[in-house]
Amino acid sequence: MVSYEYILGGVLASLLGSVFFMIITSTFSAKKKVEDFKSDNGFVRMAQNGVFRPEMEEEEKSTDVVIVGAGVAGAALAYTLAKEGRRVHVIERDLSEPDRIVGELLQPGGYLKLIELGLEDCANESIDAQKVFGYALYKDGKDTKLSYPLEQYSSDVAGRSFHNGRFIQRMREKAAILSNVKLEQGSVTTLIEEKGIVKGVIYKNKAGEEMRTYAPLTIVCDGCFSNLRKSLSAPKVESPSCFVGLVLENCDLPHANHGHVILGDPSPILFYPISSTEIRCLVDVPGTKVPSVASGEMANYLKTVVAPQVPPQLYNAFMVAVEKGNIRSMQNKSMAANPVPTPGAILLGDSFNMRHPLTGGGMTVALSDIVLLRDLLRPLRDLNDAPTLCNYLESFYTLRKPVSSTINTLAGALYKVFCASPDPARQEMREACFGYLSLGGICSYGPISLLSGLNPRPLHLFLHFFAVAIYGVGRLMLPFPSPQRMWLGFRLILSASGIIFPIIKGEGVRQMFFPATVPAYYRSPPVH
Repeated sequence: MVSYEYILGGVLASLLGSVFFMIITSTFSAKKKVEDFKSDNGFVRMAQNGVFRPEMEEEEKSTDVVIVGAGVAGAALAYTLAKEGRRVHVIERDLSEPDRIVGELLQPGGYLKLIELGLEDCANESIDAQKVFGYALYKDGKDTKLSYPLEQYSSDVAGRSFHNGRFIQRMREKAAILSNVKLEQGSVTTLIEEKGIVKGVIYKNKAGEEMRTYAPLTIVCDGCFSNLRKSLSAPKVESPSCFVGLVLENCDLPHANHGHVILGDPSPILFYPISSTEIRCLVDVPGTKVPSVASGEMANYLKTVVAPQVPPQLYNAFMVAVEKGNIRSMQNKSMAANPVPTPGAILLGDSFNMRHPLTGGGMTVALSDIVLLRDLLRPLRDLNDAPTLCNYLESFYTLRKPVSSTINTLAGALYKVFCASPDPARQEMREACFGYLSLGGICSYGPISLLSGLNPRPLHLFLHFFAVAIYGVGRLMLPFPSPQRMWLGFRLILSASGIIFPIIKGEGVRQMFFPATVPAYYRSPPVH
């Protein structure tokens, strides 16, 4: 028993040492990345062919903010800034209703942000949105229910699930009726730059004519396939898997108004309602390639590999959906925020930061960022001093970290834990996670409050993650420890560290756990 305590103490001491080592290395590597990204004259490189185009003519500025993109982030931001009195010009590539298989579940923390922005009526009965009160987790025929901790909130506060396109269209409509919003269909090709300052954008309107629009601040929200991202950040985009989407009709979930996560083989399967008569099924397929739909390989994969793992209550509806053949897929992307502060412009939404969509946290992060940006801009009536504004808005990147890093890290870590693996240590970690969440009390309340966006505290996430690992080691020590079991327990701790520490390093150890040590944390509004 004493030797076991020494071993455990040594492991924990090693983990703490690793944290402080990562603080030092991540700080220096982040500085180097920004320096390497800058060109010799200090200006940022272009994302498109060619270079930044300087401003060719003086134009009377009738716009305060140009927003590129009118998806969830762009539409919500346009409405928010317009309500603050800003004159907003939104340019969206396609103003028809989007048809996507993700962006359909908004966590309770995101719904609270929607209320703060005055947009909660965009996710109600008018789009047949459904309330979500938590998750049901399935593994090897067993299941456990994890409810959101909503006791202290009003009865209206819960998660929301819906058709993504309907939600976006409602927000676009609300923004478009405001007199100080110009919502235009067009494709932005280039940022206009003059002396290192972004002045606006060049775009092609619906008729194909090349146009220019100018504003003191340009906010790029053009989504996960952003063509302007490289102008304003040093992105490292990863594609861990693909989602294959189906719609199940006229069936009931085993646990009403809950998302369902099946810890399948080789990776998770999701079910959640998107209307009163439809249930979305998302099948995760690891890697960047999926079986061909056209050749029938995909239907065969779904019938032979996935269907046997589907809960019995959903099996028939699942098979009917496969037979209908309306099978869609999309690549999942993950990208830590790595901005290069640029006077006159800022990134937001999926163009800025992405995480695996397993936990449905993307819209919560985007809406939280919008609330923060609104509050930072609120004291400023004049946005024309771009260098000063850029310096001030560097605080945005640190102040957003509690919410964004918690949700991003949890998404990446849970995805890796939930995937099947031939490694015995990873298998034990997966079993330990299911067992830990099934314990109830703080063991389920804590993680689900993190996932929901109601408790965005990175340290709590870190502690719960390693509590799962230690719980897994404890399981291995019963009924009595053996050398093989102790070795597997040690490997489990190493496996857990190998999952979470690279994600934390990508988020920034200092910004995530010690934001008060970052000078930008204390930036105050410029005084004119």
